[in-house]
Amino acid sequence: MQAEDMESSMESPNLEFEYGDSDMLTAELSELYSYTEEPEFALNRDYFEEDFRSHARGRRWTELTVDEQRAYVMRLLDALEVTDRDKRLKVARAILYLAQGVFDECDTEVDVLHWSRHNIFLLYDMGIFTALLELLSMEMDNSQACSSAVRKPAISLADSTELRVLLSIMYLMVETIRVQTEDDRPEWRAARETFKNELGSPLYNGEPFALLLFTMVTKFCSMNAPHFPMKKVLLLLWKTVLFTLGGFEELQRMKVGARERLCLAPLPEDSIKVVRAMRAASPPASAMELIEQQQQQKRGRRSRRPLVKQDSLDTYNERDPFKNDDPRDEEDDPEDTDSGIEGEVDPLDRDVIIQPPPPPPPLRPPTERVNFPKGLPWAPKVREKDIEHFLETSRNKFIGFTLGNDTETLVGLPRPIHESVKTLKQHKYVSVSEVQIKKEEELLQCPLSLGEEEVEETPAEILYVGMLPNLSQYVIALLKLLLAAAPTSKAKTDSINILADVLPEEMPITVLQSMKLGIDVNRHKEIIVKAISALLLLLLKHLKLNHIYQFEIVSQHLVFANCIPLILKFFNQNIMSYISAKNSICVLDFPHCVVHEMPELTAESLEAGDNNQFCWRNLFSCINLLRILNKLTKWKHSRTMMLVVFKSAPILKRALKVKQAMMQLYVLKLLKIQTKYLGRQWRKSNMKTMSAIYQKVRHRLNDDWAYGNDIDARPWDFQAEECALRESIEKFNSRRYDKNKNGDFAPVDNCLQSVLGQRVELPEDFHYSYEMWLEREVFSQPIQWEGLLQNP
Repeated sequence: MQAEDMESSMESPNLEFEYGDSDMLTAELSELYSYTEEPEFALNRDYFEEDFRSHARGRRWTELTVDEQRAYVMRLLDALEVTDRDKRLKVARAILYLAQGVFDECDTEVDVLHWSRHNIFLLYDMGIFTALLELLSMEMDNSQACSSAVRKPAISLADSTELRVLLSIMYLMVETIRVQTEDDRPEWRAARETFKNELGSPLYNGEPFALLLFTMVTKFCSMNAPHFPMKKVLLLLWKTVLFTLGGFEELQRMKVGARERLCLAPLPEDSIKVVRAMRAASPPASAMELIEQQQQQKRGRRSRRPLVKQDSLDTYNERDPFKNDDPRDEEDDPEDTDSGIEGEVDPLDRDVIIQPPPPPPPLRPPTERVNFPKGLPWAPKVREKDIEHFLETSRNKFIGFTLGNDTETLVGLPRPIHESVKTLKQHKYVSVSEVQIKKEEELLQCPLSLGEEEVEETPAEILYVGMLPNLSQYVIALLKLLLAAAPTSKAKTDSINILADVLPEEMPITVLQSMKLGIDVNRHKEIIVKAISALLLLLLKHLKLNHIYQFEIVSQHLVFANCIPLILKFFNQNIMSYISAKNSICVLDFPHCVVHEMPELTAESLEAGDNNQFCWRNLFSCINLLRILNKLTKWKHSRTMMLVVFKSAPILKRALKVKQAMMQLYVLKLLKIQTKYLGRQWRKSNMKTMSAIYQKVRHRLNDDWAYGNDIDARPWDFQAEECALRESIEKFNSRRYDKNKNGDFAPVDNCLQSVLGQRVELPEDFHYSYEMWLEREVFSQPIQWEGLLQNP
């Protein structure tokens, strides 16, 4: 692995990757289908044409007027309600063909996408989605299919045909309507808003649509329905949550709006824009690279370059620390240059590449270069708690006593302390979460005087209320699937089978078929990781904005279900090879495969893969998982110590080899929070990483992250911290969502007759076992009558 890491590090170029809510529409649509499903495209077309021929009398679908198309869709809708299962499946396939864009009548991929969009808005307008939802509920409750799948030794595509067709239509509808284009008609824009509200509201069976999909996930993971096509379910669940709650840019707008409503200062910068403007840094050297370079130096192949003295990390404020110190390189692209850092350390531990200046790279047009501002990219932040801690320390030192949480009184403190407090207050940042926690404390202290809290029925609130009763099951199920799909996981007999919707009925017999299936299986797992990582991140971010304690309960369930070691295990691989994996066959991707002639596949063409520099979905998954890890550990001392205990530093350092600014930023954040616990030797050996943290990660003005003399460097009690947090969460949930929340304040009925006269709801079958209950609960229980008469 070290040798592979060395090669990938030496050759790794800057990755031109733009992070977003999802990939391009064509890529998102193609990932819905496995390559083993390819023959079904023709099947959908045949069933459609067989039925359409009798209706259209020689005309094509694209030649019909909108009213004629509506009339035919209404006919399909009626046919969906027949009792014959096979006939229903044929009609569903015909609807799927319409949603796929009647590709047999199209010449180009653009035409396919155009007709797909037109047909999907038509299908939605005619009420197809509601009909599909009823069919999906029927299929979920089909106990015969579930029991036969449980008994089968090997499950294949054939076991989930009906479910796959229904989920495919629903996914195409959600994804196509979700994505907004410039040339959308006004009625389509109105339909988008209506559909978004319907999906997020408890209109379907009294619960949001996402909750039905969560139920499918838990049913699959409990082994009660092993035939469920999990990849399609997860993709549809992710896109439903993305559509109803909103993507990252919409979340940023919601955050700005929430701060305005709470009369908080505006955000110091737009984090999305700052991250997009960042440049990737050259990765730190591995031990193998250093040894290789030393050997080459001994052979006289390279002239030794003198080490450069680093006086202060502040010198990196105005410069890129990953450039050579040669002034002429100031204008060159810093991709392949490294700076030497002083440190008398063993070369195996050292994080420095000692090399001569490379030849200047060819000049590029100035338009290609990212204009990154001089200085640090982030405005520093200070919490109220930090100012209180600073003043407490200063008062103890200069006066000898403290004033609690008073941050205004500066009597008796020297002038420099006054200046320091002024600077800290200038950069004070109050988060929405802090306001929510403070308000929650007030509501718990004065429940009667403050009265009922008005809770806004946002889509995130509705989803949380629906998820709350079974939240731990949903989280555990998602992590089980993530573990099964992770490339570092070993196949175990007791692990869940996530390949039910990719394995064909007949296993491959030729080498070519085996290669194709191998690529398909790997691609299938990558798509599952992508969907789960994006879904978890969206849930965490939206719930955190909606209410901090909603975020905390999901986080705690993730931590208790071993999410932290699971993500670290995921990154404990050659991450460069995972990001550059070529598990796709372009000619088989939809819509390419339904428009163009299929070339003959050979082992060489499968091995070659595509020409992309990196795999978008894998890089997207890695960034999402790092962001989730950051969310779980931020400001949580005990969870940060888990990162240290699980030896995450070398794993994360290897991830820095990926030259993509956003991914490096989240790796550096995770390294920053634990540097003070890694010891002086580690910091001395990894000065290049420390410099990168200084340059790229936001500063907290009085955070001694680089020196390790912080008050938090204390013994940690994981259980105590998590129990205290759980207590706050349970108080919040019982206050806001418990139906009997006013039980403590309800008047007590002291009249014996009225209490005994109250009607009590009993189950229907209670009178059958009443005598047994009487014997067990009353007659056989010794009652101490004297004890009842005594004063308590």
